[in-house]
Amino acid sequence: MMRTATSVAAALALLSATAALGQDSGVGKRTFSSGYRFVEMTGEELFANVCQGCHMPDATGATGAGTYPSLAGNKNLEAGSYPVFLVINGRRGMPAFGDMMTDGQIAAVVNYLRTHFSNNYEDAVTTKDVQDARR
Repeated sequence: MMRTATSVAAALALLSATAALGQDSGVGKRTFSSGYRFVEMTGEELFANVCQGCHMPDATGATGAGTYPSLAGNKNLEAGSYPVFLVINGRRGMPAFGDMMTDGQIAAVVNYLRTHFSNNYEDAVTTKDVQDARR
């Protein structure tokens, strides 16, 4: 009985310590998807948790085990339909994310890419544009 009480007390202490760590200023707080569908909703969150692993945090791409193109200052992003098509269907080493993201998520991440990283394409992609691209 004493051993069980000690174990419960230790578990509660660990839980309290973990909860206290989670109540910081929110700096560095990340959302991670679990399962097949992504839960991130903003373009920034989607880029940070999905895209930057290959395209790098500054979107300049990488070469190593594979070649990941730079998305920074990328003229291929000028026509919003092109990155929408790539996100939905994938290409070469890039997986298709169409089944893992909603139309709104795809529009959000494409718009984020097209307005950040030295890209200044202000004509926003809409969820209707994504729906049309899925057909």
